[in-house]
This record gives sequence, structure tokens and C-alpha cells, in this order.
Amino acid sequence: MTTLRDLIPDVHTLISLEAPELAGVVLRHLSSLSPADRSILHLGNYTGTLRSSHLSQYPEQHWTEISVCIAEAWAWLLAHGLIAPQPEQGQHGWILITRLGRKAAEAAAFADFRKSLELPKERLHPAIAERCFGHFIRGLFDTAVFEAYKALEVSIRDASGLSDLIGVKLARKAFAPNDGPLTDKSADPGEQQALCDLMAGAIGSYKNPHSHRRVAVSAEEAVEMVILASHLLRIIDSRRK
Repeated sequence: MTTLRDLIPDVHTLISLEAPELAGVVLRHLSSLSPADRSILHLGNYTGTLRSSHLSQYPEQHWTEISVCIAEAWAWLLAHGLIAPQPEQGQHGWILITRLGRKAAEAAAFADFRKSLELPKERLHPAIAERCFGHFIRGLFDTAVFEAYKALEVSIRDASGLSDLIGVKLARKAFAPNDGPLTDKSADPGEQQALCDLMAGAIGSYKNPHSHRRVAVSAEEAVEMVILASHLLRIIDSRRK
């Protein structure tokens, strides 16, 4: 069985980790337990068993610090839905690993999950938050990006009234310098052209490829793409008559 010491051999490294970093390691360790070891799915039992058995082998003088670090990581896992109280004994501190937790247990998957938390739902345009956040939390980053830029295209069409156009052509017509229905005629001509290029480029780069094939997108890339789409949607809102 994998031990916590296997995952973090050096006690000073363990103590130096922030709660989200240590949480990923604790989750991996919990997920590796056999059914016979599930009696330690309880914070007190977990730290007590690690301290008193061959599973630890960390120096005794560090265990006060180790216990605090593990408690912080445990609380982080609970707060983010990766572990949850057991239905029958949750009031006594017993937990289970959630479905989301099982998906996130691998190191690479946990890194993506942490990245997904960087998407600030409360600061996104409502159309983006509604369409994308659920996909993002599930790790469907390519789907989240596609839905964000689909929302952008739909918003351009609705605001401009150009119902017969799609994609890049729609964006270029809607924001065409001097005569586009969503063009700010008071802006410098160069700025009008730049925004036209930005809108068309965003749809061409981030919406169209996801419409036709699977595109590998990391969590970090998707955060940036979705936030850009949210910003562009707010510009469109400001141009609606």
C-alpha cells in the first residue's frame, strides 16, 4: 500500500506545503487505501494511525506540526467537495471520497482541479458563468471554451441584428470600422479596426476550432480564454442599443 511517506519522503517538505498542495497528496493517499484500511477515513484516526504505525516513520518531534498541516489539508478537501461526511456517520467525523474526489485523485487531475478553481465565477459575465462553469469544474476545458465563444457569437448576432451571418464574418460585419452596428463611431479609426480584429480573431481562434474537432486545452489556458470571452461580452453589452 502507498504510504504518505512514499508520497512525501521529507518531513520538512510536508510542513512547508500550503493546504491545497498537501490536500492533493492526502487525497491520493486516501484513494489508495484498501477496504481493510478504510477505518482511517476520519481525521483523528488518520493522523493517529499515521503517527503510531509503520505507515509514518516521520520524526516524532514534528508530529504537532504535521497534524496541523494534515488538518488544514483535510478542511480544504471538505470545503471543495473532494471528501464529504458519510451519510450515516458524518456527524461523528467519518468521511468518504466523493465522485469528484475520485476523479481528482491522480496528481495531474488534481493539478487541473486546482487550476479550475482559478476561474472566478462571480466575476464572469452571467452568460459565461451559466454556460461554462459546470463544464470547467468537471474538467471539460475544451467544452467550456467552446461554450464561452458560442455565447459570444450569439451575443454579437443578437445585439447587431445580423441574423444571416455566422462566425468571423458576423464579427467583422458587426464591428466594421465606420459602419458596423456595434462600432463605436466616436472611437479612433485605428481602435475601431483593432476591436473588429479582436472580436473576429477571438471567434476564429477559440470558437471555430472547437466546433470542428477536439482541441487539447489545459486548465490554465482555458481560464485565460474564458475570461477573455467574458470581457468581450461586456463590450458587446455596452454597445447594445
